[in-house]
Formats: sequence, C-alpha cells, structure tokens
Amino acid sequence: MAIELSTIKKSKGALKKRKIVGRGNSSGHGTYSTKGLKGQRARKGVSNLKRLGMKKQLLQIPKVRGFKSLYPKNVAISIATINENFKDNDKVNPQTLLEKGLIKDVKAPVKILGKDSLTLKGLEFSGVKMSESVKNLLK
Repeated sequence: MAIELSTIKKSKGALKKRKIVGRGNSSGHGTYSTKGLKGQRARKGVSNLKRLGMKKQLLQIPKVRGFKSLYPKNVAISIATINENFKDNDKVNPQTLLEKGLIKDVKAPVKILGKDSLTLKGLEFSGVKMSESVKNLLK
C-alpha cells in the first residue's frame, strides 16, 4: 500500500477529544458551560492572560522594535580601493575581490562606490553593482 495524504492517520493516543461544553443541561456542562455565574470571567472574548492578571506584566515587557530585511546589505568597495588593489586589464568580480581580501563572502552583493577618478585602464567588471557616478567614469 502506497503512502499518500489520504492514507496517513494519527498514531493511537495522539488525538484527544476536547471537552464539549454548553450543549444542554443533560450533558452535565449546560446552562453556564463550566464558567460559573456572571462576571468578567463568564463573558466571551476575555483572554485567560487578562483574567489571570498578566496583562500589566505583558505591557511592561520590552518589545523588539523595527524591521530586519531578508535581503543582505551591499558590501561597499570604493574606487580608490580598486585603484590600489588591481592592475590594468584585470577582472573585477566577487571572486577576485575575495582573493584580495576586500570582501568576506562571495554570495554577498557588492557595490562599487566613489567619485574618485579611475586610474586603471581596461578593467572588466562583472557580478558587481555600481553607483551612477562610477558608471559615468567608465563611459
């Protein structure tokens, strides 16, 4: 017999039936449905934490604020750093930047920034982002 979604069953004892309340007086849990008489605890929509006096404690706990992006930040490399570490007609890509110790991880996005002048000739850029000012230098 093949295992399919329609044939999977829970193991014995894994499923426990919940107590059914509020189904008439003959059930033994009718009328007030095990909540007692009146009051805040008998009403619907009151959380257990509130009625146990924990709401004040919950409000006092410091919350983690802000937002953390799923995408990694660009590793910034300046034109001056490129001038110092590369020669004419070199290839500039994440692998060569890693070999020269300018970045720590090949998978991290790399962006070349700077308004300095590029002194090297014939550099071949691949797999890196560039700022507008750097793109204008290469034209």
